[in-house]
Formats: sequence, C-alpha cells, structure tokens
Amino acid sequence: MSESTTTGMPPNQKFIKQFIFYGALGVPEVDISSYRLKVDGLVDRTLEFTYEQLKALPQVTISKPTHCVTGWSIAGTQWTGPSLPALLRQAGPKPEAKWLMFKSLDGYDTPIPLEDGMVEDAVVALALNGKPISLEMGYPARPFMPQIYFWKSAKWLTEISLLADYVDGYWEARGYHERGNIWEEERFKSWGRHERHSVIRSVLGL
Repeated sequence: MSESTTTGMPPNQKFIKQFIFYGALGVPEVDISSYRLKVDGLVDRTLEFTYEQLKALPQVTISKPTHCVTGWSIAGTQWTGPSLPALLRQAGPKPEAKWLMFKSLDGYDTPIPLEDGMVEDAVVALALNGKPISLEMGYPARPFMPQIYFWKSAKWLTEISLLADYVDGYWEARGYHERGNIWEEERFKSWGRHERHSVIRSVLGL
C-alpha cells in the first residue's frame, strides 16, 4: 500500500473548497415525473425505478473525499442514496458480466469494471451533504465510487447497463483511462504527453 493510500490522499491531488462544474454536453432539462433509472444488460432481472422509488429504498451515506481527474479534490463530502452493489445484486449480474456502463440523460456515458461497482461504499447518490443533488451537479442521481476519479460519476444517471466487454464512453474515447483508479493514478490511456495535454485542455474548455 502506498503512502498516499495510508494518509488518505491520492497522488498529485490538491484539496480545494468548492466543486468545479463540468458539463461536456450541456445541462439537460429533467422531468422528474417521467424520470426512470434502469438496470439492464447482462442481468437476470431488468430493474426500473422512479425517483420516488429510489428515495424509498434503504439509503446509505458515504463520507469520503471526492477526487477529480484534473487534480482537485473536495474533502468531507457525504453522498447519500441507494447502495449500488445492492441494486446490482437485486438485478443479478450474469457470470459473463464484467463491466458497467453508466448512461446519462444528456447522452453522456462512462464505463467502470463491475468489481468497482460492487465495493461496499459505492452508491447511487441522490443527495450531497444532506441536500438533494442540484441540477448542475447531476440531479436526480449519479453514481459515486470513492476509489474512482469523479468523471466516472455520471450526472443525470438514467441507465446502468452490464456488459461482457469493455466499451469506450464519452471521455474514454478521448483518451481517459478505462478504469480510473485514484490510487493507481489512472488518469489517461497510454498516450504521449501531447495527447494528454490536449485532453486536459478539452475537459477544462480551453
């Protein structure tokens, strides 16, 4: 285990006071009356939840820092919502399922390994620091996995699809890492410095 892991700070991260908002595809309009979250793909049972049904499920609160791939972190964040592994177990992943693809209302998508979605402190967050997630932050729901960089926390989450094989999501197709583990500093695929610099400029809107 690295020194950064034992001290609680991943390598090359710096704490800041407030979130920096990104919206690669813009901020969508959300009609909460028609909103649904689906769990589908390689599962025994396809699940579908309204927002009220998600709120009625047992809620867990994950109190851990949030880490962005661009280098900033927010201390003391509390993400509350249904347990992600509990939802996945309810759906029943098929043996060949190895990846999750998170899909958003705005068309954004991003994958993580199934094993990262099954960790105890992974959550489908409905609230941040005791208040419903704001629209800009991804209302009504977004996944949060504290061991994964924040770009994997897809805003405006509408679908969790289980896949057998890896498929690029929005930022992965633009050079971001397949897994995105914060302790291994998995920010980018094996590209050169010029390509990595171009991706950073793109996400920052420069």
